Amino acid sequence: MLEGKAQIKETDMPIKMQIQAMSSASEALDIYDVTDYTSIAAHIKKEFDKIYGSGWQCVVGSNFGCFFTHSKGTFVYFALETLNFLVFKGAS
Repeated sequence: MLEGKAQIKETDMPIKMQIQAMSSASEALDIYDVTDYTSIAAHIKKEFDKIYGSGWQCVVGSNFGCFFTHSKGTFVYFALETLNFLVFKGAS
């Protein structure tokens, strides 16, 4: 697992959920090619939907911009290896 090598850039997510996000990202990188951003993002989103209920979103890539609204306590942005990961639950 690579959780210890991840760098949290911004978050309002509880530690337990942050660890889950990094664990899911690490698992996805073990399963998929590092350039298969869509499959990596889908893997993380499906894990969060399964554990924390539906409505989660995930963006993966080496360079992207975004602007979004999220539910309080559900946002994490971190780097792992050469990729950046944005995981959040959309606001109702």
